[in-house]
Amino acid sequence: MVDMEMMIGEGEEKVITLEEHVSELDEELARVILKIAELSKIVRRELPHRLGKASTWNVSGEEQTKIDVWANELFTEGLMSTGLINQLASEETPEAIENKEGTGAFNITLDPLDGSSNIESNNLFGVICGIYDARHELPAMGRNLRAALTILYGPLTTMVYCARKGVHEFVKGRKERFEDVYALINENLKIPSKGKVYGVPSNREMWLPEFRHFIALLERENYALRYGGSFIGDVNQVLHKGGFFAYPAYLDRPHGKLRLQFEANPMSFIIEGAGGKSSVGRGSILDVKPTALHQRIPVYLGSKELIDQMETLFAKCRDARLYY
Repeated sequence: MVDMEMMIGEGEEKVITLEEHVSELDEELARVILKIAELSKIVRRELPHRLGKASTWNVSGEEQTKIDVWANELFTEGLMSTGLINQLASEETPEAIENKEGTGAFNITLDPLDGSSNIESNNLFGVICGIYDARHELPAMGRNLRAALTILYGPLTTMVYCARKGVHEFVKGRKERFEDVYALINENLKIPSKGKVYGVPSNREMWLPEFRHFIALLERENYALRYGGSFIGDVNQVLHKGGFFAYPAYLDRPHGKLRLQFEANPMSFIIEGAGGKSSVGRGSILDVKPTALHQRIPVYLGSKELIDQMETLFAKCRDARLYY
């Protein structure tokens, strides 16, 4: 990892910008990634000025904040204006938007502000985006992703992208010639093999017995609970420290909460690109065949060793239920 003080402050390290890094990608894909990065800087600047509820609800029945509505319009209009997008589907709207010309190289899935309810308490939130070649009509299987990226807004603004050639992390500078420049801080990021943290939501009385047992195993091994209610923030901890994240199946919510297209697929693509593993309980999330644009699924992500251990436990429990 590059020393931030040297890189941004003193200029003694060679700085690799996002623009330079994506120059090795297909030109059109690079343009889409750079456009998302450009729009993310506008969001950062607007944050103090668009607080409060919008008195509207998205297609999933979740109350929207003012910045949810504004950010969705910003990213949708900005990306469609490139002429590179054939379809764009957002968590905030019921249907995908189609390019009126019937052209465009890519289909995009977008969670314009994951964890936006955290903004007023000044906690983590961000952008999650999946990029498919246009031949893969939405909703699409995660295995067909061409690239995925996240923008995390916290004490730092960071961007992580994966385009099938490793997972790379950048930080937005704030000083002098690096102001508003995304600079490389981690190239070929790898999730630690076992890890230190786990993140799971509450309501334990509704957890399935096998999941409750698996979390008890982690707690006995002294894994530290780190859960902030922001999918992007919680998974980012696991990406850096190793460990386990889940928004599981519940007895009263068997399909979980997170959406396959907008949250689970892009984040699984990044986690697997960093050497980790994703699971829907048995098998990779990326291999789930979609049935609807806003389909929800249970999500389990983390270090490969832990996901393998969890899937083995779940399989034993399925076998034990042979007669009931």
